[in-house]
Amino acid sequence: MTSYANILVVLDPSVVEQKALDRAIELARLQDCQLTAFLSIYDFSYEMTTMLSGEERESMRQAVIADRELWIRDLVAEYQAAGLRIDIQVVWHNRPFEAIVQAVLEQQFDLVIKGTHDHDVLKSMIFTPTDWHVLRKCPCPVLLVKDHGWPEQGNIIAAVNAGSEQVHHSSLNQRILQQATALATLLNSKVQLVNAYPGTPVNIAIEIPEFNPQDYNQNMKQHHEQAVQKLAAEFGIPQAQTHVAEGMPEDVLPRLATELDAEMVVIGTIGRTGLSAAIIGNTAEHVIDRLDCDVLAVKPANFVCPLSKN
Repeated sequence: MTSYANILVVLDPSVVEQKALDRAIELARLQDCQLTAFLSIYDFSYEMTTMLSGEERESMRQAVIADRELWIRDLVAEYQAAGLRIDIQVVWHNRPFEAIVQAVLEQQFDLVIKGTHDHDVLKSMIFTPTDWHVLRKCPCPVLLVKDHGWPEQGNIIAAVNAGSEQVHHSSLNQRILQQATALATLLNSKVQLVNAYPGTPVNIAIEIPEFNPQDYNQNMKQHHEQAVQKLAAEFGIPQAQTHVAEGMPEDVLPRLATELDAEMVVIGTIGRTGLSAAIIGNTAEHVIDRLDCDVLAVKPANFVCPLSKN
């Protein structure tokens, strides 16, 4: 069973409700784990104060850090008093996502929990907010928290690509289901295994007269259903909790998450970076903004963090 022994909780001083901390506390009450309340702060004006010496600027930075540490202590005091293990870590860094990922690399966190903001769709396509950087580059699973609660007997969607015969997809399916089944046990929830498959390619149907779209679609559906049932049997998931639907994942997953009133979607992300990420993005990123529940993003087993080389 997957166990999150060491969890990094990313705080957000710009909001009153700390959704990530609330989720982390829920997990900590269900299993023995160490939480680290983490905050990355930076104020460019402190770097531009040329009339001050380097020591004076450092002193000002430390004063800001100390002030934020006091704020976090107030946030976690009642939980610490109740016996939960919570450390506090505030760092001065001009790129929050790098501070988060470096902390994971250096301190071997098992899970990062971060609250989400609603992003304008166009901005999400052109500008990459901290959420996307962390999602792409963090080597451990990342739980992005929204507003949906974690009810008893709820549903956790495991979003797989069962029809692919590529090794990295098969490995990622395994990791997704391992995480989903472990969390379902911990949260007393049910795993709903969801697989989307593509419809008939319109261009082929037009360009090749003898092409039979009905046969193609039926064969595609059957192939994915058989692959899903094989995965379900391996993880002890009843057939009634499997769903194979035609369409793109970014359409199928939000629809089923709403129909099932899912508390979480566990999804794989390959961590695409650079120009391809800016233009294409990842399936996980297309899905996240359209979901009203938490998203747990899982990396492939062979994922190499781009910041680990620095």
